[in-house]
Amino acid sequence: MPRIDRRGVMRFVRYSGVGVGTFLIDLVLLFLLTDFLHVQYVVATGIAFAIAVSINYVISRATVFRGTARTHARGYANFILFALLGMTISMGGMYVFVSVFGLYYIYARIAIAGFVGVWNYLMNLYVNFAVAGKH
Repeated sequence: MPRIDRRGVMRFVRYSGVGVGTFLIDLVLLFLLTDFLHVQYVVATGIAFAIAVSINYVISRATVFRGTARTHARGYANFILFALLGMTISMGGMYVFVSVFGLYYIYARIAIAGFVGVWNYLMNLYVNFAVAGKH
């Protein structure tokens, strides 16, 4: 029977907690931008995502990816690069789910979030902070 890496499990749990918290910020911003400021929903998705992912970086750096040798500037640059790919997926997915399939924009954003969250976690774990299996 394979041995479970407790550190890896706890890292993923911490990342998930941070991710859920910042995703709630993302959703609130998306709602405010779309329903109150009347920003087009795809553009609002990008703005909300960018703000939430920046908050996510600060918290994740301190609580999830501790011990990385990556400098803050380089880590943030890589984090943003991966986040931009995630944002592109989010914005494209929003267009497809809302404009093509007629799904309510909040439901579409929730549906897309799981995939993008896992993508961002794996890219940061293995590539950006390279802390997988280290602590």
